[in-house]
Amino acid sequence: MEAWGPGAGWLVDRAPALIGELDERESFQPDSPLLRELHRRNPGLRMCRTEAVFEAAAASILEQRVPGAEAWHAWRALLWDLGEPAPGPRPGLRVPPSAGAVAAATHIVFHRYGVERRRAETIRRAAFHAARLEEALEMPLDEARTRLRTLPGMGHWTAAEVAVVALGDPDAVSVGDYHLPHMVSWALAGERRGTDERMLELLEPYRGHRARVLRLLLASGLAPPRRGPRMPLRDVARM
Repeated sequence: MEAWGPGAGWLVDRAPALIGELDERESFQPDSPLLRELHRRNPGLRMCRTEAVFEAAAASILEQRVPGAEAWHAWRALLWDLGEPAPGPRPGLRVPPSAGAVAAATHIVFHRYGVERRRAETIRRAAFHAARLEEALEMPLDEARTRLRTLPGMGHWTAAEVAVVALGDPDAVSVGDYHLPHMVSWALAGERRGTDERMLELLEPYRGHRARVLRLLLASGLAPPRRGPRMPLRDVARM
């Protein structure tokens, strides 16, 4: 592995976790024929651990209750406005902004990215308390998710999204997601519509690997047929 810039040593030391070498994939032995087949077809799917808690939190908060394309647009704007060019030989890459840079940005700045005041204040709050969020790295996973949820504006969905990315949590479930309950109910029970309660019931036999099950199902593309148009994108900057 090669790395550049001030964080090069930190990154090289954590390379095994970052690429999923520490993931205990072999302990996942599902009874479901579907999951066994998806597990066999995706030998490279691993639960990776970035250990960048604040960065994962900022990206996940941007995804709260909006279409993915809208969140990705905001993340790109945030990188280009507050981030810095990444060191190394590949031009065009950006380093996500530091917690200090995000904390110093007002909600008016976020408005330009299409982020309304509520999400902007949650991201800035995460930036102010980034050190406390990073303490989750040293905690058992259940305690880590609880620590993440102590931040106002970071509920079960956001904490789970952060735990999967930053902590490599193989069991975190994003309760409150619009699509996941329908996907799980369709794939594991043949039911077109699902709820959080039904999703948790169907995932319970795979406790310890529930996030892995969700990753496998997402990778498979299995989903109930759509019955309506996609959620429209908003233009917050014009509101």
